[in-house]
Amino acid sequence: MSRPFYGWRIVAVCLIAGMFANAFGLFGAGVYLHELVSIRGWPTGLVSGAITTFYVTSALLLIPVGSLIGRHGGRLSTVIGALAMGAGIAAIGRVEAPWQAYVAFFVMSFGWACLSLTAVATTLAPWFERHQGRAVSIASLGASVGGMTGVPVLLFSIGIMGFAATTTVAAAVMLVVILPLGWFVMRRRPQDLGLLPDGVAVAAPSTAARPAGWTRRAALGTWALQSVMLAFGLAMLVQVGFITHQVTLLSSALGAAGVSLAASGAALAALLGRLLLVRFADQISPRATACAVMGLASLSLLIQGLLPTPSVLFVGSLVMGLTIGNVTTLSPIIVRREFGAATFGAVFGVASCGIQLAAAMGPSGYGLLYDAFGGYRMPLLLAAALDVVAAFIVVSGAAPKAARL
Repeated sequence: MSRPFYGWRIVAVCLIAGMFANAFGLFGAGVYLHELVSIRGWPTGLVSGAITTFYVTSALLLIPVGSLIGRHGGRLSTVIGALAMGAGIAAIGRVEAPWQAYVAFFVMSFGWACLSLTAVATTLAPWFERHQGRAVSIASLGASVGGMTGVPVLLFSIGIMGFAATTTVAAAVMLVVILPLGWFVMRRRPQDLGLLPDGVAVAAPSTAARPAGWTRRAALGTWALQSVMLAFGLAMLVQVGFITHQVTLLSSALGAAGVSLAASGAALAALLGRLLLVRFADQISPRATACAVMGLASLSLLIQGLLPTPSVLFVGSLVMGLTIGNVTTLSPIIVRREFGAATFGAVFGVASCGIQLAAAMGPSGYGLLYDAFGGYRMPLLLAAALDVVAAFIVVSGAAPKAARL
């Protein structure tokens, strides 16, 4: 009986790493924001700025991280990511001054850059061809599981152990799980194991010349890549800002138990959305799907901004959850399909840097608008408009004529 393709082990490690990174990083940031504002009495905009620093720094790191993974595989980046994320999480629960929060989120940004979906997609690019969309979608399920469990687990643990103890335990568990998996399981590419992508046995060497991959300059000159960066940059700005402020947005209307239920429900909806993508990722048009997802997110934000009743906020969070996972997953699928695997790390590294730089404006943007207007109505309505613009941009793009494998 033939052994399962080793690439699926890489997918499993990426899934687990993504689960922890999203639970205690992306989704956990909203909890840290709420706790620091509540415990320390610091302004929401000030703490949101620290989270923006987290996203800006990690965005700038995506280009070197993509190149690092392209050259050496995912082992080193996974280990570095776990260590940095763990150190930042442990520190955030013990900060005594705003500048210390900025330092903690700065350290955490190195971990996010190494464990985010950009790193996952780059790690998996050499391993799959026919099943590339499915592999990335399965690996991204960890993000949904992390989002579904992270907020309620953190809030419950904080209620029992306190903020500092909770972040220390979270960091320790993350390190114990991810470090051995990253070091002992990760491999660079299937050819090192005598295989080709998707598990095909290596055939006799071919004398035919292989087409060169895209350079960053050439890829950046195409509307195909520009449209991905613009559309997903706007969509991620909206999404990351919403996720960061979700706990604060819902707290006054739903209470602690309601917030946990809404956050878990949104993450479960994200998981269901990703499961649908797993099933159809290799058959659908990712651009058309992205347009529909962004339109649905806009509708969710619009109704929450116009009718902020407890029931509308709860249902709106669930609808937003359906879009959260697929907004993050579809951009690497589009770039991998349209620009190929040969230089995916370099091309998507620069694209993802631009996307995340835009996303980094989300937490502080929502926070500053909240402070300026005294509530979340204006941030939500503006976010809904940005998602409509993003939907039009992404569907206007097309695969470049000279796409290479």
